[in-house]
Amino acid sequence: MSATEAPKDGAAFCADLVRSHDFVRYASTLFLPGPERRAMLAIYAFNIEVSRVHEQVSQPLPGEMRLQWWTDMLAGAGHGGVEGNPVAAELLHTIRNHRLPVSPFSLLVEEHQFDLYNDPMPSLTALEGYLDATASVLFSQATRVVARPSEAIDHLARHAGLAQGMAQVIASLGRDASRQQLFLPLQLLQQPGGSKEEVFAGKMTPNIRAAIDQLADAAQGHLKTAFGLLADVPSGVRPIFLPLACVRRELNRARREDYDPFLPKPVSRLRTLWTLWRAARTEEFGR
Repeated sequence: MSATEAPKDGAAFCADLVRSHDFVRYASTLFLPGPERRAMLAIYAFNIEVSRVHEQVSQPLPGEMRLQWWTDMLAGAGHGGVEGNPVAAELLHTIRNHRLPVSPFSLLVEEHQFDLYNDPMPSLTALEGYLDATASVLFSQATRVVARPSEAIDHLARHAGLAQGMAQVIASLGRDASRQQLFLPLQLLQQPGGSKEEVFAGKMTPNIRAAIDQLADAAQGHLKTAFGLLADVPSGVRPIFLPLACVRRELNRARREDYDPFLPKPVSRLRTLWTLWRAARTEEFGR
């Protein structure tokens, strides 16, 4: 096998992983050609493996060790099992074939160390820094598969990642609270007089509602900026940003008076496909 090849079963493994754990991003890849789609799925599968580490360990140290494995792999210092790991093999294949920079992937791994501890996200500024290095990096690296990097694309990727990440914080509030984790900025919660214990109690309150509204407002601002920037990037890049259509839908849901993050209502996969298909036919995302 040449240096630019990777086992096809690794590609299938990544596709199954993304389909199971990140259906919105999986569905968005259906609007891309085969080779590019394979690369996207490798990037998204890597993100799933790293972002789920905190769910698979009960103590920080084993989580740190798992994240260090990914850091070493990216640095070319893996200690066994790199080529035997289908996600790692696919990611290395993608990095080589598309000449992707490694440092953003390493930064993503480093940022997810925060997940291993029960420290609350302190402020909106801290959350933006976290999302810059995670959600925004995913958009940015994915675009490099289909187009040359540019300031316009990176600007779009940053705002897209911030909007998507903030919407995800709202949607995952109940699940995170059940694990005594708080990604909703403590600063926003404390302004109206709330506390993390209030969130961990698992019941909607006016203080939580106020914090969600503030975060939704911030997300909406980034989403508006991202949609405005879509026209400034090559048409072939736009399908990568199709998940923004689902972000718009999620933020609209979060603004409803009866919205309760502690009583989540999962969106069907058919609804997700329909949302992305409709978005792909609009001028915003059109080729």
